[in-house]
Amino acid sequence: MHTLNLADENFKKLSAMFPNAVTEIITGYAEDGKPVIERAIDADVLRQEISGQVVEGAQERYQFTWPDKKKSVVLANAPIAKTLRLDRGKSVGCDGTAGSIDSENIYIEGDNLDALKLLQETYLGKVKMIYIDPPYNTGNDFIYEDDFVQETGEYLDNSGQFDDEGNRLVQNTESNGRFHTDWLNMIYPRLRIAKDFLSDDGVIFISIDDNEVENLKKICNEIFGLHNFVGIISWFKKSSPSNDAQYFSNDIEYIIVYTKNKMIWHPKRLALNERQKQYYQNPDNDPRGSWNSATYTCNKSKMQRPNLYYPIINPFTGEKVWPKETAVWAYSKEQCEKHCKDNLLFWGIDGTAKYPRFKKFLSNHQGVVTRTLWHYDEVNHTQGASLELKSLEIVGFSTPKPSRLIEKMLMIGTEKNSIILDFFSGSATTAHAVMKLNAEDGGNRKFIMVQLPEETDEKSEAYKAGYKTICEIGEERIRRAGKKTKEETGADIDYGFRVFRVDSSNMKDVYYKPSDYTQEQMSLYADNIKPDRTPEDLLFQVMLDLGVLLSSKIDEEEIAGKRVFSVENGYLIACFDNNVTEETVTEIAKRHPFYAIFRDSGLASDSVAVNFEQIFEAYSPKTQRKVL
Repeated sequence: MHTLNLADENFKKLSAMFPNAVTEIITGYAEDGKPVIERAIDADVLRQEISGQVVEGAQERYQFTWPDKKKSVVLANAPIAKTLRLDRGKSVGCDGTAGSIDSENIYIEGDNLDALKLLQETYLGKVKMIYIDPPYNTGNDFIYEDDFVQETGEYLDNSGQFDDEGNRLVQNTESNGRFHTDWLNMIYPRLRIAKDFLSDDGVIFISIDDNEVENLKKICNEIFGLHNFVGIISWFKKSSPSNDAQYFSNDIEYIIVYTKNKMIWHPKRLALNERQKQYYQNPDNDPRGSWNSATYTCNKSKMQRPNLYYPIINPFTGEKVWPKETAVWAYSKEQCEKHCKDNLLFWGIDGTAKYPRFKKFLSNHQGVVTRTLWHYDEVNHTQGASLELKSLEIVGFSTPKPSRLIEKMLMIGTEKNSIILDFFSGSATTAHAVMKLNAEDGGNRKFIMVQLPEETDEKSEAYKAGYKTICEIGEERIRRAGKKTKEETGADIDYGFRVFRVDSSNMKDVYYKPSDYTQEQMSLYADNIKPDRTPEDLLFQVMLDLGVLLSSKIDEEEIAGKRVFSVENGYLIACFDNNVTEETVTEIAKRHPFYAIFRDSGLASDSVAVNFEQIFEAYSPKTQRKVL
């Protein structure tokens, strides 16, 4: 019932003629202060396109930017008043025992930006490999909605980023003027923080599809450095084409690879598979075993390499064999003489081959160089990934990755004792792959999984199966994958994981200056710890504060009737009980821990508080003491 919107029509025409002029800009601000961002035509670019001369304007520079980029930097750097709380009930021990916390693997429920900030000091430079499969910007997938209009203080008050209805995620449809902007602002601060987790010889693999692959690479060039770009792997993910595709069947996904320091990191070569080994045989019964042959010539001519144009005597016929003038030998005459002496030239079964071939023995093989095309025959496909979950009786996750795909990354980029981080954990394929590879090669790789507890749709198969959140799917997948791997292999590895959730700080909020308190109020704040927090909550907050790994071994014992935690065989000793006496303090000091932690309100009396320092000065002066 309306005439055409000529402005929209003109925009479409200009977009078709000058796609490089299409951009996203802030056109104003709404009543709530939020910027209004719309698709627009860059007038300066358009002027240049229709001008025969250079148009004067702002100084040109090579850069990649978008609306709110600066605020996403602020968001990455903003501190948060949060901590990680252990959920012992969801945790699983090394042997699969529910409720045990002796595992070195970590699973975190919560916003990954918060989790990364909480972990960054403890795991600074300790992670060998990061793999993430972030939400793809398809117009239908859910992405994280961070509010970049908020000032830093507001962000700290509302760092969960929920709207008034409690919704955490939104669909980023193409009709949204911030279609690329929102996705970039989501991924950018998370990658900035993640970079610091990598060791100097660390590597990051990022799965992505066509929609944001160019932008993601530009972001990574800025964060990790163009000089640390390794390559883009194409995963051939489908065993059959999509015949209902409107244009092409989308059979490829990409995995972008960057290192922390390309001068240090090198991908491991992979062992030959059974198909590749079939090319190695031993037709002449060489005592050195099976071998494969390679051409003995190169692509240089006689004029280019006259020193490589010489005759070789065929030992079977006595004939002088000359290379072609357009393709001389690949080795010098001196090298050739050594090859002949070492019986490395093959002249065919009957010794009458026109040219020799060079023998390369399987026993000397240095491994296969990784190629940038990964076929589903080798690493499985999307359908196989779904069947893998089905074999574990896990339902309701529509876009899993196959564990073999992640396993190959692990074989290329980790050692047997490496830490692996995945902060878009999803169905926890990475954790599954780590356990499988550890079972195969006897490794002790440790994983850290982070996943937002996004609620499942009440109509979904996952919800009907009892999974209320994505985290519940991932956790159950790890439990079942560990049990299956243990049954199939019997390997003595860590099948468990400690579950944590991001929560508010253990410490009470302070709203007043000391001078603002009345005498009557003082008793309300005698204890600065929130009443619902446990000694374990305080222990893990302290471990994060002091840079002690969350996977550290934790023992509990009783000293003078008080519960005491000993972390990593006494490296850190903590007691958060009430009415702690000098007897407990003295016994801890005699064990000479590096760190000794107590609760301020837990000391039995003022006398104990006064003598606390003197006790440690007498028995363990080098111990670093901390009182919460």
